[in-house]
Amino acid sequence: MTPTRYDKAHLQTLREGIFKRISGGQLYTAYIGIGSNLGDRKKNCECAIELLQQQGVSVRQRSSLRETQPWGNKNQPLFLNMAIEVETDCTPRELLAILKEIETRVGRKKTSPWGPRIIDLDILIYNAMVIKSRELTIPHPFMHERDFVLQPLDEIAPELVHPVLKKNMRELLKSCAEER
Repeated sequence: MTPTRYDKAHLQTLREGIFKRISGGQLYTAYIGIGSNLGDRKKNCECAIELLQQQGVSVRQRSSLRETQPWGNKNQPLFLNMAIEVETDCTPRELLAILKEIETRVGRKKTSPWGPRIIDLDILIYNAMVIKSRELTIPHPFMHERDFVLQPLDEIAPELVHPVLKKNMRELLKSCAEER
């Protein structure tokens, strides 16, 4: 199945849709994981953040970049990973559409699961929402198992609580380290 492509006009229509009328333009806090292990990894991450801001998503905090081992498929280059805290009036699905469009614009191509990629953008947490659908799961289903996700989150939001596990990022990072 080919992923849906959204042009700029369609994304704008989504963002100005019914949700804004219902929510009155309320702002939400989301945390996004960013990773790259192909090409100019740092430039790829910076480009993704810039494109996100161009879509009206405000970046409030950003972690430092960390070089990390690949997860899942180990036979690939090292990643640069980071996390950002954003403020947005987008719904979770609108934000996902924006992230997928940014991945495409930065040059991401379809690869094997957990394979190498120019850019990877994941919604980790969106407010305290829990969403489980075919196209979107929030909080990210593997975040509590991945120190390359938890370390950047601990840097920018150590007291942020996982809405399902009811532990903060510092506790989850400690648990993840103990399991290794």
